Amino acid sequence: MEKSVREPRQGRAIEKKNKIISAAYEVFAEVGYYGANTTDIAKRAGVSTGIVYGYFKNKRDILLYVLDIYIGVVASPIMDIVSKLSGDVNFDKLIPEIVDATIDIHKKNEHLHDALHSFAASDKEVNEKFILLEDHINEATTKKLVELNVVTENMSEKIHLSMNLIQSYAHECVYDKHDYIDYEAMRKVVCDIIIGMFEDSR
Repeated sequence: MEKSVREPRQGRAIEKKNKIISAAYEVFAEVGYYGANTTDIAKRAGVSTGIVYGYFKNKRDILLYVLDIYIGVVASPIMDIVSKLSGDVNFDKLIPEIVDATIDIHKKNEHLHDALHSFAASDKEVNEKFILLEDHINEATTKKLVELNVVTENMSEKIHLSMNLIQSYAHECVYDKHDYIDYEAMRKVVCDIIIGMFEDSR
């Protein structure tokens, strides 16, 4: 029988649940998902472990709420760059800015990123949330570029490929760190490839 949890309706109860989610975000970010436990989360939130289990079924249940916060955190810097675009889009300036912002996001969320993406491979619900994030960034970027009269063939496909290339580079740069790779040279290659895809829009 599945464990039932209460859904807070009053202000203080909602605040308490949100406090637990925020505490979990901090703990997961510091020690990763597997390095954390509900006792640590409860202590950080200033509540008992019993209260944590009153609002959440288990640690994975908490993770799903944390994922919603994480998605907002990682999407916000990129969407901020895109939303501020105006006039003639300068891809020579735009692409390196997005690459550097993505690197910064990965560095600031290293443990949490690893935990969430490891779940995406085996957890359908987590994976669906990441797919929705990709869809949101792609659709918003496409819409903005169209509004600015950027014309290029297969725009959505190019944006999606660009996102994948930037993500792959960020993983290499922040997590993998191969000794034989010149990451500044790789950054230039990534930027040149993406800028080249939009060459026909100039």
